[in-house]
Amino acid sequence: MCWWIRSSGVFAQLSLRRPEQRLVFEVQTTLEQAMRAYWARRGFIEIHSPKLMGTFSESGAEAFKVQYFDRTAYLAQSPQFYKQMAMAAGFERVFEVGPAFRAEPSFTARHETEFTSIDMEVAWTDSHQDLMALEEDWLVEVLTQVADVHGQALEELLGVRIDVPVRPFPRVSLQEAQAIVRASGHTPTKTDDLDPEGERRLWAHVAREHGHDFVFVTDYPVTARPFYHRRHRDRPDLTQSFDLLWRGIEITTGAQREHRYDPLKAQAVERGYDLEPLSSYIDFFRYGCPPHGGMGVGLARLLMVMLQRSSIREVTFLSRSPTRLTP
Repeated sequence: MCWWIRSSGVFAQLSLRRPEQRLVFEVQTTLEQAMRAYWARRGFIEIHSPKLMGTFSESGAEAFKVQYFDRTAYLAQSPQFYKQMAMAAGFERVFEVGPAFRAEPSFTARHETEFTSIDMEVAWTDSHQDLMALEEDWLVEVLTQVADVHGQALEELLGVRIDVPVRPFPRVSLQEAQAIVRASGHTPTKTDDLDPEGERRLWAHVAREHGHDFVFVTDYPVTARPFYHRRHRDRPDLTQSFDLLWRGIEITTGAQREHRYDPLKAQAVERGYDLEPLSSYIDFFRYGCPPHGGMGVGLARLLMVMLQRSSIREVTFLSRSPTRLTP
C-alpha cells in the first residue's frame, strides 16, 4: 500500500509525484477516453444526472441525508432512476461517469463513501444476457487500449501485465456458484449472495477450470436485488440480474429492468416501499417504456483489480471513507 494514503496535505502531494502513482492516473485517463470512444461509436448519449435527490435510489440505510432548504434531500447512490427515465424519453442508449455516494460504515479495502460510478443503460434488450454480451465487448475494447498505450510502463513500474480477456466470459448462476463454493470447503455466510471469501473461491475454480479471470454470476433471488429488477417469467423468485467478478472481486452489478408500469408498482409495494416518494420515477413508465437494462461499474475498483493494487485507496486521487474528509 502506498504510504501517502495515510498522510495528508503536503505529504499527499509529494507522494503523487512518484512515477508509479502518476502512472495510475495516466491509465485512468486512457481508460475513460477508450470508454467514451466506444460509446460514441455506438450512438450512446451522455447524461449528467442530479446528485441531490428527493428520495434514495437504492437503500435508505445507505443514503446520506442533507438539509435542502426546508426539507431533506439525499446524495445520489447511483443515477439508476434517471437512466431509466432516459429510456422512457426515447434516448435508448445512455452513459454517465460521475460521483456516487454510499453511507456504508465499511472499512474494507474495496469500499469508499464517495466514488466515481460508470453507468450504462440500453433499450430493446431481451434479457440480462444481452447486457453481459455488451459488457464483454466494452471491456475487451477498453482493456486492449490500455494495454496498447501503457503495457510497457505498467510492467516496468508496477510489475503488472494487462491480459485482455477472451470472449465469452464464463457464466454461472448464483445457485451454481454457491454449490461450487461449498464444494471448495467454504460455507457461504449469505443464502442470496456471495460473501468475499466465496467470490475468491469461485474465481479460483473458474481460473482452474476455464483459464479465465472473469466470471458472471447470474440470476440472483428477489431478496438480494432492488425492486426494479425484472423477474424470470418461469421463476418469479429470481431476477434477470448479474454481477461480474474479476479476480474474485465484484466490479459490476447489472440487470434487465422491469419496464411495465403495473408490475413495477406491484414489486415496489411487495418490497414495502411507499409509492408516493417514488411517484416521480414510477410515473415515467405510465405511458409505456421500451424493455431495457443496464449496469454500474466502480471506476476505482476496476482500476484496483486491473493494476493489482491491494486497496482501492491506492487508485483514488483523494479517498473518502467513514473517517476521512481531508484533504
